[in-house]
Amino acid sequence: MPGFFEAFDRRKPVVKKHTVTIQGNEVEVSLGKKLEIMRAGEDKYILKGNEIVVKPMPKNKIQFPTLKKDKMGCHFHKGDPFWVERIAEEGYTWKTESE
Repeated sequence: MPGFFEAFDRRKPVVKKHTVTIQGNEVEVSLGKKLEIMRAGEDKYILKGNEIVVKPMPKNKIQFPTLKKDKMGCHFHKGDPFWVERIAEEGYTWKTESE
């Protein structure tokens, strides 16, 4: 087999390219970044310029009611909000604050 070892020495090394698809664009990344994106899901990332960043999480808009002093409201037995003694003037009511 003449020339086999010479041809073997002249071959080009194989370079693997790791790509991910973010927002419809195919981007070349390192193996570590590709594995991270595959674990979390490509939909959790966005392109900001030429950089891949994690998509910001939406703010939680749940608001909980709190006890506030009001003109008309509940009076509690020994300050226990679960034991309403009477409803009269200058008592407490549950109110949810608006944004």
